[in-house]
Amino acid sequence: GSGAGGVVSCLALQADGKALVGGSFTHYDGAGRNRIARVNADGTPDTGFDPGSGANGTVMSLALQTDGKVLMGGWFTGYGGTARSYVARIDDEGDLDTDFDPGDGAQGLVFAVATLADGKALVGGQFNRFDSMPYSHLARISADGSLDTALVAGDGGNGGVSSLALQT
Repeated sequence: GSGAGGVVSCLALQADGKALVGGSFTHYDGAGRNRIARVNADGTPDTGFDPGSGANGTVMSLALQTDGKVLMGGWFTGYGGTARSYVARIDDEGDLDTDFDPGDGAQGLVFAVATLADGKALVGGQFNRFDSMPYSHLARISADGSLDTALVAGDGGNGGVSSLALQT
C-alpha cells in the first residue's frame, strides 16, 4: 500500500502486533485517517479502527493504557469535533473517550505522554499552564484527565519537554 500520506511522528505497538501511527497525515493507504491510524502486523490498515474526523492537528505522541485506550498528545485543539487542548484519549476503535476530560488541557504543544501503572499519566511539552494552573512543561493527570495537583512541578524546566521515559 501507499502508507501514510504525510509525516509520521510516533508509533505505539500493541500486544496483538498491531501498531498505532500518529502524525500530520490525513490518509493512510488512501483511507481518510486524520492524523492517527492503526495498522495490522503486515502494514495494512486495520479497518476496525476509524477515527472519523480525528485530530485537527499533528499527533506527536501516543501511549497505550492497559485497558486498551490510547492517550495522545500533540499540536491539536480538537478531536472528532470536540475541543481537546493538545491532549486527548481515544478508545480501541478510534472514538474520543469522553470520560477523559482534561479541562482546558495544556496551554501549548504536548510532545510527550506516558501512562503510569496507577492509571495516571505524565504530559510533557512546551506549555506553561495545564487546565489553567501554572505547570511549566510537565504535568501529571489523573485517569479521568483532571490535573493531579499532588505533583508540584513548581517553575518546571526552563525549556520544553520533548520525551518521557518511566523508570521501574
